[in-house]
This record gives sequence, structure tokens and C-alpha cells, in this order.
Amino acid sequence: MTTYLISFPAAAMVLTEEEFPIVAADANAVIEEAKAAGVYVYAGGIEEQADPVLVSADGSVTAATYPGSHLTGGLTILELPHRAAAEEWARRIATACRCSQELRELA
Repeated sequence: MTTYLISFPAAAMVLTEEEFPIVAADANAVIEEAKAAGVYVYAGGIEEQADPVLVSADGSVTAATYPGSHLTGGLTILELPHRAAAEEWARRIATACRCSQELRELA
């Protein structure tokens, strides 16, 4: 089994207030399918109201991120047998979230 990260930036999900609860229900349904299939590891979103920080090896904390880092939005981690299965789950999530998903293999 290989671990895959399926994600999207917050800006990719453009919804009206009326669409949001429908999309949330659709996305939750896909996650429940992943759990039932035994491939679910984690799903959630980046809390954008909490400012990110850099923590160094000496324990110092700086209110910053790496240059170019723009991690926002939602993510799902699944354990799957092959990339084709990961692409299918990414397609399901894209359909539910109404936006394309990035697919990455985790080491």
C-alpha cells in the first residue's frame, strides 16, 4: 500500500453560502466511503485563522512561513494499492468539493 495526499488550496473552492452545506455533505460522504473501504487515514482542513509559525531546532518560534509556502485549504490522506486508485479517489473528492485536487505520493 502507498500513502497519498489529496489536497486543494482554499482559493480553489468557490461556493455560494447556499452551496456550502451541500458540498460539505458530499465531501463527508466521500470520506465515509473511504472509511468503509478501509483506505482512510486522515481528512481535514488548514485552520486559516491560526497564524502559522516556524519552529527552529533550538526551540525558537517565529511568526513566519518558508518563502513561497501557501498551504491552505483541505487535505485527505489515503492508503491505496496503486496510483490509479488514488486518481479515482481524487476524482471523487474533486466532484464532491467542486474543485480539482492535487495528488501526491507520500514517502
